[in-house]
Amino acid sequence: MKTDNYDACPLQIMLESVGGKWKLLIIYNLNQSGVVRFGVLNRLLPGISQKVLTSQLKDLEADGFVSRKVYAEVPPRVEYRLTDRGHSLYPVLEIMASWASENIQ
Repeated sequence: MKTDNYDACPLQIMLESVGGKWKLLIIYNLNQSGVVRFGVLNRLLPGISQKVLTSQLKDLEADGFVSRKVYAEVPPRVEYRLTDRGHSLYPVLEIMASWASENIQ
């Protein structure tokens, strides 16, 4: 987590971890797809650059939402999956998606 202010609102702390344009979409796609290689994840998120995807995945890994496994192959194979913490966030995303479907046209 990025904040050093332990008196911060819990919502603020959550938004520092998963806020932004791409993190929730990354979590959504990992939940739908299970174990995903970087290139596949990049294709699942049209409009994201490889640099931004790499940065967002590093942040999510540092905050414990995503795990990364590197295979010692040539070329290297890297796979991503949600951790238990990442899976625990998914019901919140479902509620948000349902709310959006009902309230945003």
